[in-house]
Amino acid sequence: MFPTNQTSQGTIVAVAANFLYALLFLFGLLMQPLSGTQVASWRVLMMLLSLVLLVSVLKQWQHIFDYLKTLKTAKEWFLFIIPTPILGAQIWIFMWAPVNDLGLEVTLGYFLYPMIMIIVGRFFYNEDMTLLQWVATLCAALGIAYDIWQYGSISWATLFVCLGYPPYYLLRRKLAVPPITGLISDLILLTPVVIIALYMSGGFELAISTDKFWYLLPLLGIISTAAMALTMVASQKLPVSLFGTLCYLEPIFLFIFSITILHQSVDEGGSLFMYAMICIALLIMIADSALGYVTRRRDDRLQGYNEPQVGSFPPRRRLKNRRIKGVLTAHRFRKIRKYQQKIDKMTRKIEALHAK
Repeated sequence: MFPTNQTSQGTIVAVAANFLYALLFLFGLLMQPLSGTQVASWRVLMMLLSLVLLVSVLKQWQHIFDYLKTLKTAKEWFLFIIPTPILGAQIWIFMWAPVNDLGLEVTLGYFLYPMIMIIVGRFFYNEDMTLLQWVATLCAALGIAYDIWQYGSISWATLFVCLGYPPYYLLRRKLAVPPITGLISDLILLTPVVIIALYMSGGFELAISTDKFWYLLPLLGIISTAAMALTMVASQKLPVSLFGTLCYLEPIFLFIFSITILHQSVDEGGSLFMYAMICIALLIMIADSALGYVTRRRDDRLQGYNEPQVGSFPPRRRLKNRRIKGVLTAHRFRKIRKYQQKIDKMTRKIEALHAK
């Protein structure tokens, strides 16, 4: 069973991580006169720099290289690369929407995203849905259906977010790509695109000639690094169900920022009825996750084992995919080679002593 202090620390860290991710939502306003597209381009560069530093500090490069060695065919490389434009588009709308009066619509997409992922899991992976998950999904669907009936449409930005991420994760799951490996690969592939975009739009000249960007751009990288690092720490300290529940905090923070700082009216993103139904659905999802967490803690007490945790690299006992097995084989081979070198060195010393 998880110690109380570890769970408390993990909860605090997870809240801080979600708050920092939501704080990035406001950088479009802080970095004007850069356009939303230019801010998104700078965020890719700063995220890449921060992630390179983070991976170097955590000494995770070998994990990344070992995974990339398992990609053998052109089809596998295609499936590995094709999600990159999806992530790039999501980074773009996240930074572009707040400065174009679409912050609330994007926030609504993040509210709907967890329920879309549950439906994807049900129909693509035959995962069972609990009764509460069915009720939550139905509530959200009723809210959206009402707005479509009342206004004839739903914001494209909302659909862009909630329907954009599932294909990304489906493709990443198909190849069992570890999160850190996938993210740093995406950012590297996006770098030439954003450099060209910044060069063509004058983003480099504007950033260099404006004093405030000398500290805002490093701050963008620092916040990105801190958010990613805190997420990794929280994922290691918290059970899966509790960690997933706390991820709902990010859209809540985004909603608060959209209303208070971006000064958007609630009815700009949709009707009050739709927001009410989605809020009810969100509360039901949180309750379902909390009940699952309590049930598993009780089972841990009875059966004497801990709930598996989320990590940047999956636990060995749960690895069934042949690709990850190949990565683990590479890790074992590297350790064997390291110990063999030590044995050879000791053997040479022994032979030298005998020669004397």
